[in-house]
Amino acid sequence: MTVPTGRRERKKAATRQKIADTALRLFLERGYDAVGIRDVAAEADVAVTTLFAHFTSKEALVFEQDHDFEQRLAHAVSAREPGEPLIPALRHEILALVRHCTAEGSAPIWRMIDASPALRQYEETMRLRHAESLAEAIAADPDLDRTAMACRTIARFVIDAHSLAREAADPDAAVDEIFRMIEGAWDAADVRAAANS
Repeated sequence: MTVPTGRRERKKAATRQKIADTALRLFLERGYDAVGIRDVAAEADVAVTTLFAHFTSKEALVFEQDHDFEQRLAHAVSAREPGEPLIPALRHEILALVRHCTAEGSAPIWRMIDASPALRQYEETMRLRHAESLAEAIAADPDLDRTAMACRTIARFVIDAHSLAREAADPDAAVDEIFRMIEGAWDAADVRAAANS
């Protein structure tokens, strides 16, 4: 997560984190469907309007690092050193995200998500948004000469890699295997682009 610098920003970030932590604790203790927004606000000792100033929906409370993950993927593209290949940079970032999502204590959260149609739908929408954002970042890089379709396809593969690896028995090995295939697809897109030019 990006570290806020000013006092006001730090206070806002602390309030946001307190709300998210409180919500997650309540959801895991009582069940996602049994906890309302007002319950979370009361337990976190904030107004409902304050909660909504930080989170757009109840589902967003569960995926509180959504925006940070999206920014990290775009940054993995834009912050590469000159000449640094794209796919290893994305692999590195996805591996870090997978490790975060499979850290000790995360299993109950994923069980809760898997059991809730609303959370599964939110996650799917979030993944599509992340894929579009990543595709835009790839397409905007002047050193990555690929078609818009190639950029969107690779972005979808990368986002799906996160979900597939997170569910694997050996997430690190899964990331390696998936990214070998992604690299092959990326290289194939380059060959086709060169042949059509």
